[in-house]
Amino acid sequence: MDHGIREASGAEADIAASIAERLGVPFVLHRVSVDPGPNLEARAREARRSVLPPGSMTGHTADDQAETVLLRLLRGTGPTGLAAMRPGPNHPILDLRRSETHELCRLLEIEPVVDGSNGDPAIRRNRVRSELLPLMADISDRDPVPVLVRIAEVAASEGAFLNDQIAGLDPTDCRALRDCHPVLARRAIRRWIGEETGYPPSSEALERVMQVVDGTVVACELSGGLRISRSAGRLHLTVPMGSTD
Repeated sequence: MDHGIREASGAEADIAASIAERLGVPFVLHRVSVDPGPNLEARAREARRSVLPPGSMTGHTADDQAETVLLRLLRGTGPTGLAAMRPGPNHPILDLRRSETHELCRLLEIEPVVDGSNGDPAIRRNRVRSELLPLMADISDRDPVPVLVRIAEVAASEGAFLNDQIAGLDPTDCRALRDCHPVLARRAIRRWIGEETGYPPSSEALERVMQVVDGTVVACELSGGLRISRSAGRLHLTVPMGSTD
């Protein structure tokens, strides 16, 4: 996947092609255009999703998982966000450490390509990797990655249980939402908005929606131009034109 963000990306694609040829596996190159600017990582991720076929696998490791947990904490995520990436066919090496993938490359005599943007402090993940995780290790006198991975596992397990509890709950029915436990109401709303837009709301946004449910206000605005309103006891989601597929 060549995002065209860095000048060296074309040469890196050639290196990936040569490695694939050496290993005897097919090589397919996708090119997309992602302009520099705010939210670069998120926009690059969406660009990948737009062209990669269903079932595509990524090379995220346990270290990437730990970084994702911390990044989501910094954004004020709730329990759902703490689950981060889930192990499975799409993330086949999520249990491996980054050091293990480097060792595998060494054994196969493959020189890993280092993304030049990994040293850019303007990218928040880079600072989490190079500054925050080492500081946590120093303060706790332990490797924080397994701890953060475990937090993600617990959050995912508890999230699966809560999803079972809201299986029959209509997330647009204000009376039903008021009658159930607030934890379940928030989770149902979050899942509904996430399924409709592809972007689950933040904890702060959920609280604004709950005010609509309670009747404190008749409508609220969410990020991305989304609007939640209430009429006849039901929630309605208004999505700006062109913001979803």
